[in-house]
Amino acid sequence: MKIKITGKELKITEAINDYIEKKLDRIDKYFEDAQADVTLRTEKNEQIAEICVLANGEKFRAVTEDKDLYASIDKDIDILEGQIRKSKTKKERMLRDGTIKNLEVNSNEITEITNEIIKTSYYEIKPITPEDAVLKLKEQPTHNFLVFINVETGKVNAIHKLKDGKNYGLVEPEA
Repeated sequence: MKIKITGKELKITEAINDYIEKKLDRIDKYFEDAQADVTLRTEKNEQIAEICVLANGEKFRAVTEDKDLYASIDKDIDILEGQIRKSKTKKERMLRDGTIKNLEVNSNEITEITNEIIKTSYYEIKPITPEDAVLKLKEQPTHNFLVFINVETGKVNAIHKLKDGKNYGLVEPEA
């Protein structure tokens, strides 16, 4: 496994490096060729560990924070291992259920996926003003909304394009 360790405002010692490599052996057993990006940082009193594993065209990601950096790394490894096991089980089930003997073809019936979460996106939320959020949304023509922390209120807001294509709507929490 190729491992890239980055420390933001944190010096990566040999002990931390060895610990991460040892823990990632648990993940490496699931793949022949994988790549791991580990980012460690400190914010106030919290130690944040973010581990992103790329393998077989899939991306597995975990971010946790704890007072202890080693505990944060352990939590990430547990989360990643759960995600990988779930993905492998799902693939095996699809292969088993998708065999030709079990395949029933009905050309008149087309099934459509509904009420399912089919995509997860990860992004960073930054504190900005609603006016800056509109400008940022204009920079991304394929996006319909942008979630941000309102500098004026300190609360999470969302700005979205209205159907007229010219104006924007702001979603703010009441409480």
